[in-house]
Amino acid sequence: MLTAVSGLALFAAAGAHAQTAPAAEASQVEEVVVTGVRKSLRDALAVKQGSDKVVEAISAKDIGVLPDVTIAESIARLPGVNATRDRGNDSQAVVRGLGARLVLGTINNREVASSEPDRNVRWEIYPSEVVSGVEVYKSQSADLIAGGVAATININTIAPLDYRGPEFVLRAGPVFYDGGKDIPNYKTTGYRGSGSWVHKLNDDLAVVVGVTAQRQKNGYGSFTGWGYNDSNARPPAGASDYSSDVNHDGKVDYTPWGAQMSASRIDQKRTGISGGLQYKPTDRFELKADALYSKIKITEVQDQTVWGANNWGNWNTGTGNIGWNDGTYNAPGASYTLINNAVVAARLPFSSVQTVLAKYSEDKDLFAGGLNGKWTGDVWTVTGDVSYSKAKRTNTWKAVRFEAWPAWTTFDWRAGVTPTITTSEESIKLSQTADLAGSHDGPERLNDELKAATLDFARDFGGDSVFKSVQFGARVSDRTKDHVSFSFAPAATGATIPTSLLTAYKLSDGANVPALLTGDIDKIAAVAYGANAFDVSKATEELAERWAVNEKVYEGYAKLNFAGDSFGGSWATGNIGARLVHTETSSDGQQQDTASVFKAVTVDNSYTDLLPSANAKLDFGGGKLIRLGLAKVIARPPLDELRASRSLANWSPWTGSAGNPKLKPFEAIQFDASAEYYFRPEALVALSYYYKDVDSYIGWKQSPVTFGGQTYTVASPANGGSGHIQGVEATFQTPFFFLPGPLSKFGIYSNYAYVESNLKEFSPANNPLRMTGLAKNTATVDLWYSNAGFEARLGWKYHSPMTVIYGWNGSDLQTLETEKTLDFSSSYQINETIGVRFQVNNLTNQELRMYRDNDPNRIGRYDSYGRRYLVDVTVKF
Repeated sequence: MLTAVSGLALFAAAGAHAQTAPAAEASQVEEVVVTGVRKSLRDALAVKQGSDKVVEAISAKDIGVLPDVTIAESIARLPGVNATRDRGNDSQAVVRGLGARLVLGTINNREVASSEPDRNVRWEIYPSEVVSGVEVYKSQSADLIAGGVAATININTIAPLDYRGPEFVLRAGPVFYDGGKDIPNYKTTGYRGSGSWVHKLNDDLAVVVGVTAQRQKNGYGSFTGWGYNDSNARPPAGASDYSSDVNHDGKVDYTPWGAQMSASRIDQKRTGISGGLQYKPTDRFELKADALYSKIKITEVQDQTVWGANNWGNWNTGTGNIGWNDGTYNAPGASYTLINNAVVAARLPFSSVQTVLAKYSEDKDLFAGGLNGKWTGDVWTVTGDVSYSKAKRTNTWKAVRFEAWPAWTTFDWRAGVTPTITTSEESIKLSQTADLAGSHDGPERLNDELKAATLDFARDFGGDSVFKSVQFGARVSDRTKDHVSFSFAPAATGATIPTSLLTAYKLSDGANVPALLTGDIDKIAAVAYGANAFDVSKATEELAERWAVNEKVYEGYAKLNFAGDSFGGSWATGNIGARLVHTETSSDGQQQDTASVFKAVTVDNSYTDLLPSANAKLDFGGGKLIRLGLAKVIARPPLDELRASRSLANWSPWTGSAGNPKLKPFEAIQFDASAEYYFRPEALVALSYYYKDVDSYIGWKQSPVTFGGQTYTVASPANGGSGHIQGVEATFQTPFFFLPGPLSKFGIYSNYAYVESNLKEFSPANNPLRMTGLAKNTATVDLWYSNAGFEARLGWKYHSPMTVIYGWNGSDLQTLETEKTLDFSSSYQINETIGVRFQVNNLTNQELRMYRDNDPNRIGRYDSYGRRYLVDVTVKF
């Protein structure tokens, strides 16, 4: 490594203004005119080969050529990149073993607002039609916006003057999801459509307008385990303990809080419009304007069954003084299975079975736009950019609850077993009593607004000097994210729910559980809670959920680009530079001190980071390259974790949750090395190595805090967790040019990544989870075929277990088990105007399975999303 770093210091080299390497002696290969996906692969390799950074690329210069529905699915197939699934769709990106919190997302090189509480970008919000290309920068350069410890993922939209292709592109077709086929009164066919228009008004001015619409109807079943009673939030000394010695062997045993099965009927509508203008009146001046607006409306009806809420696990009556759970787990006829002193299977008497009928609604809006001007002189180039982005989300969840008590309930969810629950009587045959309060959570509102401006200068030195150009510039941004939430709980009437209002059904895929109940939530709520049960005027604000974070960032950078002959006859290009980042935050929130006493607080913080970086590309000719990179990188803390709010649970166990406005950013010093051989058009074999020395990692810790004589165990984010992460990535892709006849029309795209790290999360305290996002092994193999207008791809994706944050709470860590997904896509261009496409995603119906506490026997989640079928027609003219 010392030799590599020394070489980097000597030859860190040219960026955007460095001269091109001398022409290599290329192999004599037959040039073939390629289109569609094959052309996208070739263009992506050209981006990768020409960059001075370690980068992965996706290219789609022809509108709509990408075979994936959203850009998230395309990103997830790149080397070292994974994606977590939400509602069955690829969503947030995980890169090089680092979670989504350490990935910076940009559009046209601009940071964007997010409707997530943190900073994470949900990439499925971007339909593939609006994208002309994607770069995943794995190494850092001084001119890149600071914030990507794992990587910076940049989406490029269409520049209309540079576009070469049909003026109009229209695409539409149905989408069928088979995951919800067993849910009553639910149609699982949706649609997606798009249209784009690129028009050159003259040689100097062009516009692009695009519209997209999609309706997603992917119902699915989700089984959730509620965890165990040996979390870090144990009762303080002297308080009631919730554990017991179930089998009387003198060792503490732990029991589950309960479990839940939910069948979700999703109706998600997404509409979007994008536009762009490019004006170039002279060779010296260019002006670009672009804007993207996306609106998503989600309605999700949930039929849920909850087992054990009152007398299973900790919520049982208990008898005698042997232990809290002894009267249930050792009752006559009861049985249980212990693994690692935890009950993972049991037969228990008289367990509560609750039905929860719920409806969730979510509205999200995103706007991102900007104006970019560029002036080029004889030696100077000046670029200015201003941007504005705003995201907002409003969501509401309402639920009605009623309860029954079968004589016996059994459960089994140990590792390697499909989660199974049985009851002695089906719920539809039992009396359903409305003895439980309902829920109305919301409206909950989140807003994120981001304004930014950059000014960049570049001077070309010219001549024969090794120093080719210098770049420097500044950026300022102002971002505010705020959050409020309201709720109330309708009181139960105690009435019996008429059987005529209920229907029972079972799901054929996923967890093996008794039949679920469903019905009209509003009619049942009128019985359970009376008229106007969910009148939103009854809602009161959750003061602990009121918070706002303002973040101002001031950045300046300088970068020296140079190029020249190097050792071994190679041509070296690259850069060396530094970026100075000063951040100021102001966090507002409501802090709870006792039962219902809140006080408003404001906490300010600031920090400054100097981020040096250097990159080198050594070109040995014939398509043989070596890249080296060395940099210090940061990722600012998630915005919601900077909140000043704090909430306390005023019952045993005495727990709480809080933000931390004094958090410092994630920091790392990273080294990158890559050897690449482009041996034919569309053909590459590459091997990369990286090492990150990580400091100031952010995780969640639990600490004792005393108020009014009571000690609470409060969970909050904290800095710490220094360590390293390193890995290797291998890529091989090529058309099968070496095979005869029709077989030469096939090709392969494949990659493999291995990651190793000693970084751990802070919980569980006795057996910490691996760092969020770290999957030791990741692999992708795509077999493709392209010939005479027909294309097909069979794509396989694999990752080993990894820690994930599931949902909006950064402290809710689970382990996502191994996933192997198989997708198929095909298309046929009938003529120059009309083409058809057919896709199947998740061919093998790969379930999503998670577990808690670093123990595969403690189920966290088990989802079965089913398959997605898409057929559409594309018209170009």
